[in-house]
Amino acid sequence: MTTQVARDIPTPMGPLTLVASEEALVGAYFDDHRRRPELDGLDRPPVHAVLDAAEAAYAAYLEDPTAVPPVATLAAGTDFERSVWAALSAIPCGETRTYAQVADAIGRPTAVRAVAGAIGRNRLTVLVPCHRVVGADGSLTGYAGGVERKRWLLEHERPFQD
Repeated sequence: MTTQVARDIPTPMGPLTLVASEEALVGAYFDDHRRRPELDGLDRPPVHAVLDAAEAAYAAYLEDPTAVPPVATLAAGTDFERSVWAALSAIPCGETRTYAQVADAIGRPTAVRAVAGAIGRNRLTVLVPCHRVVGADGSLTGYAGGVERKRWLLEHERPFQD
């Protein structure tokens, strides 16, 4: 198994822990994130190329969510999950989609529940924008980082809509 390292960064929504291998960012979790793995035993080097790049990307997002530099990421998951996460990444900044729209986008219109499950397993919060998915009625549902953070992220992106 590849050695992983971590770094806590401040955000307006509370601390965010970045987790990386030597090659890529593999996770980003708020303290009370659902499905947050145990991170206490990870080394926390002061300098690490991937963590440095990821921290810069999150800082850029907080400044202007349309100008996030690319970061090497590794989204470990099934082919289905990766297709869902790719569809999330295609949602423009400041816009939302429903779970059904994401299911349609991946060519699996009847897989709405499976899409919701895959979204819930997204380990790269904000960079893979699962916060842009809302309920069929537009309600802010199911965000692993908490609904208040989801609301904050969507409000943060609103001025940057095309």
